[in-house]
Amino acid sequence: MKQQSITLACLMVWLSICSCAPRRSEPLKERSFNAARAEIANGEALFMTHCQKCHPGGEGGLGMAINSNPAPGFVKRFQIRHGLGVMPAFSKSELSRSDLKDISRYMRAWKHY
Repeated sequence: MKQQSITLACLMVWLSICSCAPRRSEPLKERSFNAARAEIANGEALFMTHCQKCHPGGEGGLGMAINSNPAPGFVKRFQIRHGLGVMPAFSKSELSRSDLKDISRYMRAWKHY
């Protein structure tokens, strides 16, 4: 019984360590993303300023992955405006409604790239 408990504990430790392993990235594309429209370029600049630190490339970092988040845009904008968990809230003086829409456009454009 004691041996079985030790084996189970070792298995749980091993599984928890394996679950922390980083995701393998996809191969790099030959050309880089080009934000052609002004609102997408503005969204990219805003994302790099306010979001990139915690959501690098839209993937999980300090914050959750946002590329794979299936929530509709209005829910994501609500989360940005009001914060969620450890995510800070961004007031209208920090990010206007137009800024939030530009970030959403940038994320959609990036997702389809």
